[in-house]
Amino acid sequence: MKIRPTATRFARWGAYVGLICGVLYSFGGVMVDLLTIGLNWGTLMAFGALLGMPLVFGAFGFFLGALIALITNGVGAVLDRL
Repeated sequence: MKIRPTATRFARWGAYVGLICGVLYSFGGVMVDLLTIGLNWGTLMAFGALLGMPLVFGAFGFFLGALIALITNGVGAVLDRL
């Protein structure tokens, strides 16, 4: 298993999941703010999740994908010796 393509695939999926979570978080935050205290700086920060969450989830996915590829390669190398 190649490390970089696997890590890139995990990063892409992580970014997609982060985008979905960011959209839900930002629009959910707007609805809560509209129904309670009104729009304020917290609302603007909630819309920052549209950019921040895909970046964080994508970076986490990249490192997780690289780690999984490394572990898979290591286990495969050990099993080939048996």
